[in-house]
Amino acid sequence: MTAKSIYEEFDRTSWRALATKTPMPLTEADLRSLAALGDPIDLEEADAVYRPLSALLRYRVLHSRALAQDQQDFFGRPHKRRIPFIIGVAGSVAVGKSTTARILQNLLSRWPETSRVALVTTDGFLYPNAELERAGLMARKGFPESYNRRALLNFVSQVKAGAEEVKAPVYSHVTYDVVPGKFIKVASPDVLILEGINVLQPAWVYRGHQDLPNLEKRLDQEDGRSGLDDHKSLAVSDFFDFSIYVDAKTCDIEKWFIERFVSLKESAFQDPESYFQVYAGISDSVARQIAHDIWTSINLPNLEQQIRPTRGRATLILRKDASHRLENVYLRKI
Repeated sequence: MTAKSIYEEFDRTSWRALATKTPMPLTEADLRSLAALGDPIDLEEADAVYRPLSALLRYRVLHSRALAQDQQDFFGRPHKRRIPFIIGVAGSVAVGKSTTARILQNLLSRWPETSRVALVTTDGFLYPNAELERAGLMARKGFPESYNRRALLNFVSQVKAGAEEVKAPVYSHVTYDVVPGKFIKVASPDVLILEGINVLQPAWVYRGHQDLPNLEKRLDQEDGRSGLDDHKSLAVSDFFDFSIYVDAKTCDIEKWFIERFVSLKESAFQDPESYFQVYAGISDSVARQIAHDIWTSINLPNLEQQIRPTRGRATLILRKDASHRLENVYLRKI
């Protein structure tokens, strides 16, 4: 007997055909402002992939609201204020998560029912470099234990609880650190998109670093909190209404990471404030070797041990080919 999948599969042709049923195409100007460095997405690709997805998400939002109203009617209570619909976007470094999140924000904001769309990345919830260095975690930056998951959970839970305004910390890719005292204000959006490599992690999984509980405990004590017990049974993904995993072959993601690193050497790394300014003057061949070393020592283990094992928890998987183009879509059955 052939095993049944929990996902419905769409090949590129069948998924692309759904775009004809959806209004509001992207323009070249839209795409120029949304595509991330190293993601060579063109207008046709963006239109084919994300127009159907934005329409699907609109249906999900509307049905979520209808269910909430039906439940209030069942309890005989007045209809409450709309609770934000939360979408998680996960996947490896350099796979194109940022492009996915930005395009969806743009398209969803065009629907009248979801005109207020907030986008937050989890980078701001990384511990500051000083804390990571003190705990011996700089070499594992990007792994689950390098994030202040209590703060991240608190942020997402407040948004989901309907708080009028919630602040998220800001991260600088120039200084490679959290920006002290700077925040993004999320004020009662219709939709919140939360993008990050580990947003589909299960609750409080500690793998590979014994100092983490002590770090969490100390920071909690400084904040006047009792410790980790408040959130041990919760994961960020528990608050998601829909989640997307952007996927590709490991060898392709490595190639994209190395190409992006070489491109950054000629652009962002030239900034005197850049954490990586030391790499600005090196040759392309040396840059490729350094990028390969970073990939094999940090990003590859993170992908294989932490990120990819969460793929099966996603509502929808976008699978890319070696050219960054959509190959297949897998949508969890309901």
